[in-house]
Amino acid sequence: MQAILYIAHGSRVKAGVEQAVNFLKSVQQEIEIPIQEISFLELATPTIAEGIASCINQGATAIAIVPILLLAAQHAKHDIPSEIDKAKKQYPQVRFTYGEPLGVHELLIDTLQTRILEAGCPTKDASVLVIGRGSSDPAVKRDLDKIATRLRDKYAYEAVDTCFLYGMGPTFEEWLQQENKGNQVFIVPYLLFTGVLRQNITKRLQDYENKNVILCESLGYDDNVRKVLVERIYQLIKFTKKGVL
Repeated sequence: MQAILYIAHGSRVKAGVEQAVNFLKSVQQEIEIPIQEISFLELATPTIAEGIASCINQGATAIAIVPILLLAAQHAKHDIPSEIDKAKKQYPQVRFTYGEPLGVHELLIDTLQTRILEAGCPTKDASVLVIGRGSSDPAVKRDLDKIATRLRDKYAYEAVDTCFLYGMGPTFEEWLQQENKGNQVFIVPYLLFTGVLRQNITKRLQDYENKNVILCESLGYDDNVRKVLVERIYQLIKFTKKGVL
């Protein structure tokens, strides 16, 4: 019997965990798979191992692992695969498949633009700063740069820059220290959920002198994110709403 295990990141902030659970419950309604469980990578329960065990206890013989992650970094490339390898040894009779993060997708570019328009009306010379969580993996910077370039070109911004809260690449602190001409800048955190990182951005901007800097809501769990995730699930389990291929 086929099962799906969704793996969200987890957060120290209760609201962030609740956002993930509510979002994934809405996704479950669209997927015609008998067993669907939600787990967390860290900072919340159930854990990945507990989620796998729950699927198997319900009769799963095949488990599709779906990461609820924006980009392919350490968690997607190493941490989750490591947990899957452990499960394969523990449950050799079960077939495991592993999906892709949300990645670079046109619908997510549109959601970034929505967040900007929610926060204000961009002027002709407005620019955008997209803030990523951060990683030591250079692929994360390349992907966020692709997202920034597409946002700039599609919606005709003067510039769309990127920075990170930690890891490789220009940091948010470095961006704040740069000389700013006072032009309008929309800051969009490329994050899925309410959490400590978003709170840190808000706190850091409280002392920032440029009043033309506008902090937007995070990317979040909107309808476009849901559509991209459902697309990734279909790619993984190779079936359409009409049935198994």
